[in-house]
Amino acid sequence: MFNKEVYIDRRNRLKKELKSGIALFPGNVEASFNYPDNTYHFRQDSYFLYFFGLDHPGFAGVIDVDNDKEYIFGNDVDIEDIIWMGVQPKVVDRAAEAGISNTAPMNDLAVFLSNAIQAGQKIHFLPTYRGETVIQLSALLNKSNDEIKSGSSVELIKGVVTLKEVKDKYEIAEIDKAVDIAYLMHTTSMKMAMPGMVEQEIAGTIEGISLALGGPVSFPIILSMDGQTLHNHYHGNVLAEGRMMVTDAGAETQLHYASDITRTVPVGGKFNARQAEIYQIVLDTNEKAIEAIKPGVPYRDIHFLAARVIIDGLKQAGLMKGDTEAAVAAGAHTLFMPHGLGHMMGMDVHDMEGLGEDYVGYDESVSRSGQFGTAYLRLAKALKPGFVLTVEPGIYFIPALIDKFRDEGKFTDFINYGKVETYKNFGGIRIEDDVLVTADGHRVLGKPIPKTIAEVEQTMYEPREWIKKEGFI
Repeated sequence: MFNKEVYIDRRNRLKKELKSGIALFPGNVEASFNYPDNTYHFRQDSYFLYFFGLDHPGFAGVIDVDNDKEYIFGNDVDIEDIIWMGVQPKVVDRAAEAGISNTAPMNDLAVFLSNAIQAGQKIHFLPTYRGETVIQLSALLNKSNDEIKSGSSVELIKGVVTLKEVKDKYEIAEIDKAVDIAYLMHTTSMKMAMPGMVEQEIAGTIEGISLALGGPVSFPIILSMDGQTLHNHYHGNVLAEGRMMVTDAGAETQLHYASDITRTVPVGGKFNARQAEIYQIVLDTNEKAIEAIKPGVPYRDIHFLAARVIIDGLKQAGLMKGDTEAAVAAGAHTLFMPHGLGHMMGMDVHDMEGLGEDYVGYDESVSRSGQFGTAYLRLAKALKPGFVLTVEPGIYFIPALIDKFRDEGKFTDFINYGKVETYKNFGGIRIEDDVLVTADGHRVLGKPIPKTIAEVEQTMYEPREWIKKEGFI
């Protein structure tokens, strides 16, 4: 946990945003994965963590805005729990760590909420993502499951976004730690990317680095020679010379702040001419997009800047043609980058995504596009100091999408389909960094992870004996 003053300040600021009512934050409970006593690794709800900091199952937090009071509801452990887990702090002691003096058993929560409702107070809660939370809220508030699923508080969502989108110095330090762990994950992945290796061996090794140095990975590892599939979690390929390997992976710190880094490397450690040409376009896009980051700039503008750099590069490579601005307006670049440039990041790798991307990445000044590809942009609004976001351009050769666009006659003024056909076995390239918006610009977070062609090749220039020495094969 951070110091209790951090959580006290967050709750006080939320009261000012919310103005009235009761904010209810149910924490997560243990979840079984094949029989009751065999549970998944516990992960606390991020919003409960943000305002109350208690990383333990079976709690609920309440912020009573009208009466300026805060509560922790939860149960002390009994002797059976002590036998299996050892002596545990009492609820009152855990609550004190978060700066809260009012506690009660979990069974009292329903009565507390009923009394508040009878007194005319509105109960605010956030959108749910676990079935057991829907059931819990349904019982507590005497509403149907459907009413819970559709009844989250827009006022609370907007208040939480206002607070949580701007990271404080403590959060930034945690994200720096998470990127430093990702540095070791990705440089290890690079060194292991040799012909004959199985993707699973590399994915398992770098997941172990995250577990050893912080916490679990911040999302299931994406590692594949088939990088044209954007979120490819299949790890069964045997690496082959002449292919590119995409690794999209990040770590969580012990306080659950995330990193999200992508690197793409040539299997065997040396780019061939065709790989280097496409890779350099993606690298140029990554670097120019990062250079453009500063307060006040809409991230959608930076997304389209990235699109222009990609189009200009692909025109030089003979894969695209025509006027760049017209190609961007038509969306021709989406054949090669059918996703947005990046997203918010923090305690969750897609920070606050469960609250609704239109609340998190958009506002009254910018609305979501309906255009293919651009519609997937998760962050479009103007940047503020304290935002942490990803910059992750890519170029992908997706055979099914190439066939679809060609058969429909789309973008024939901008795409050289004849040459694109010869790239159908290429795969994909993505380069991603985590960036903080500062008062006057930006800072790439964490220890710099190799990404230029020279840096990647130098990092991978390890004899096969290194792999044998480390026991990977």
